[in-house]
Amino acid sequence: MTTRSASTPTSASTTAPPGAAPAQSAAPRRFGALGLVFSGGISVQFGAALAVTLMPRAGAFGVVTLRLLAAAVVLLVVCRPRLRGHSRTDWGTVIVFGITMAAMNGLFYQAADRIPLGAAVTLEVLGPLALSVLASRRALNAVWAALALAGVFLLGGGGFTDLDPLGVALALGAGAMWATYIVFSARTGRRFPQADGLALAMAVAALVFLPLGIAESGSRLLDPTTVALGSAVAVLSSVLPYTFELLALRRLPASTFAVLMSLEPALAAAAGFLILGQALTVTQSLAIALVIAASIGAIRTQVGRRKPAT
Repeated sequence: MTTRSASTPTSASTTAPPGAAPAQSAAPRRFGALGLVFSGGISVQFGAALAVTLMPRAGAFGVVTLRLLAAAVVLLVVCRPRLRGHSRTDWGTVIVFGITMAAMNGLFYQAADRIPLGAAVTLEVLGPLALSVLASRRALNAVWAALALAGVFLLGGGGFTDLDPLGVALALGAGAMWATYIVFSARTGRRFPQADGLALAMAVAALVFLPLGIAESGSRLLDPTTVALGSAVAVLSSVLPYTFELLALRRLPASTFAVLMSLEPALAAAAGFLILGQALTVTQSLAIALVIAASIGAIRTQVGRRKPAT
């Protein structure tokens, strides 16, 4: 999660002379950035909850298709990416990025159709967590990995008897795709200016998923109400979060942003409870807390290792 902001300027990089006034002016900016991050997280998870309510109308594949199509249209119109002048490697990278995005969304929504939203996001977060642990290669990360595994064990009731096994497998697959997404997001960002690569990848993802959506939902994808709700999911889950995160990353250090993103399972649990009525047990709530703590610990360990170089 931190790689996407590696080259983004933050408030810590300003060159104003030291003194009380700059410190005071930076505080409101950082507070506003925190609000943007939380707003983006809330938007994502409540968009996912809305998507779950839409599944009986359009199916899981249909919802993903509508979300990707609407998001692709918005990003292409806003970014207007240049199609010429890119190498085969550039196009290969953006195509793999798009396929990964399609797989990540498809697996997650299939999982959310079978298990509670909070549990699905918690299992999905294990993908970025594993990537962070492997990238750091520090002994302390074994502690965070053990903490995350304890959380997963509790979440599954000691054997996932309380959760649909297929839903668990799909959520873990979405987590693996999320880790891959992070890798190819960084590579795409290095090869394409601004958000051009993201817009092109979103278009690839939409084209890849379109046949699946048509096969499952058919003419239901053309229903005006379904299209409107699918577009709302796209705005809540893609357009608004990307915009909020872009603005926030100009004011926050990447490490702070990454820690805040680790709170996604808690936001998902809240959205699932408020919109879908998916109440979690005390044990499942503790499991989510353990995974969040492991994510934050792994990120802080990785950032601490990089501070001397910075």
